[in-house]
Amino acid sequence: MADRPELFVPETDPAQLHDLRARLHTTRWPDAPEDGWALGADVGYLRELITYWAEEFDWAKQEAALSQLPRYRVRLGESRIHFVHARAVAPRGPVLPLVLTHGWPDSFWRYSKVIPLLTDPGAHGGDPADAFDVVVPDMPGYGYSDRPTGPAPDSIAVAGLWAELMTVLGYPRFAAAGGDIGSGVSRFLALDHPDRVVAVHRMDGGLPVVVPDDVTPEEREWLQDVTAWGAAEGAYAAMHRTKPQTAAVGLTDSPAGLAAWIVEKLRAWSDCDGDVERAFTKDEILTNITIYWLTDTIGSAMRMYRANAAIPPEQYARRVEVPSGFSLFPADLVRTPRAWLDRMANTVRVTEPVRGGHFAPFEEPELYAQELRDFFRPFRTA
Repeated sequence: MADRPELFVPETDPAQLHDLRARLHTTRWPDAPEDGWALGADVGYLRELITYWAEEFDWAKQEAALSQLPRYRVRLGESRIHFVHARAVAPRGPVLPLVLTHGWPDSFWRYSKVIPLLTDPGAHGGDPADAFDVVVPDMPGYGYSDRPTGPAPDSIAVAGLWAELMTVLGYPRFAAAGGDIGSGVSRFLALDHPDRVVAVHRMDGGLPVVVPDDVTPEEREWLQDVTAWGAAEGAYAAMHRTKPQTAAVGLTDSPAGLAAWIVEKLRAWSDCDGDVERAFTKDEILTNITIYWLTDTIGSAMRMYRANAAIPPEQYARRVEVPSGFSLFPADLVRTPRAWLDRMANTVRVTEPVRGGHFAPFEEPELYAQELRDFFRPFRTA
């Protein structure tokens, strides 16, 4: 049985921040045989970021800003789950509950900018009739949710937790959306709870696990692109899937190492033309990284990749019959072709926004909010 949700307002122990700054000031830097990002994180940029983190970054200010969101924790089974639960403001018409699921390397942080646009569209240039009740949980082992004491849950298990969470919050029917790992969680919500999920919105169609014999030329080209991307950019995921604890030792001990592991992906996966600060300010980058540092969750977050790698292949061959929509942002990793989306889901809408990447809810919150408003509008009375 689940407990009743309780308000959650984190307060960081000053000793943690003192320790963090001490570690930042004593960073041992590697040599840099060439400038830039071709070999991974750019050491020159990292030095600049670490200096800012140690000497100028105001975590108390960022923590207070995040605490303006209505945040709770509730025990579901053996884990306490942290989540934002923001209700619609001055709605006009039916309010649709919406659960948003993040991915890696982030947490509820991914949706922190977009939440007010979804709960109060009238105050942000939208139609008040498009208001949502928004629920944004941290997956187990991420953010302020508990770290699993045993093996990490996979996306199927997390989908089950979200169904339980929405029951606790009093929502028998709801919508689901997500990207990255959150796309997979949203997919399994629709697959395993089709009587409850009115529609599902995703930012990608997932990576191919089961490939049928009758792929189209468009799909075949995409499969080749996925393979090429994995060879060039997928080393991080291979580490997460196979030996996450090896990387976790260094990333848990060194804040500079943690920053390198995360900021390289923020740059590579966002719509920033190679300049990460075109997509995120230093404060935004460091807020995301500091959440990982203070909650000691980089290891537990990475271990979810190993759990997902063990999902039986037949689970990925299942077709989503719940109405599905996809927003394929131009700078995301490898954009899924329409033929594959139709093959794997009851696809009723596909759009290609003009800007944004893997972290579109944070990079382009207005565009992302409008994508959700437009897609879910027909399902408000479903």
